[in-house]
Amino acid sequence: MSATADHAEERTNPAARLGFEPGQVVQEIGYDDDVDQDLREGIESIIGQDLVDEDYDDVADAVLLWFRDEDGDLTDALVDAIGLLEDGGVIWLLAPKTGRDGYIEPSDMSDAAQTAGLSQTKSISVGKDWTGSRLVAPKR
Repeated sequence: MSATADHAEERTNPAARLGFEPGQVVQEIGYDDDVDQDLREGIESIIGQDLVDEDYDDVADAVLLWFRDEDGDLTDALVDAIGLLEDGGVIWLLAPKTGRDGYIEPSDMSDAAQTAGLSQTKSISVGKDWTGSRLVAPKR
């Protein structure tokens, strides 16, 4: 695929900007009827399989964590997600954008990530109502 085609896909499929690759196992946590279905379908298209749910009992290459202000303690959710990851895996923390129900202050997300031992490496818009923050654990 050419560089131009890559950029075109990134514009039409926000999931392409998240860095997923074919064959990866992506575990989804916090699914509800407000999630961005286009993003989910785009990720499944890239990885070539369905997302696995919260009951998946093996390690994943990445975790997709949909999280809203009313979902409880974000630090606890991130610590739980870390335990589900393969070494070198990433957590994509997906939160409602400013002004949407369930919005979380960026400083609260940053504090929770730091407390959980994660570093934020990127933050992008992943849909009309959602923003995504790429979180990684320090190398072991």
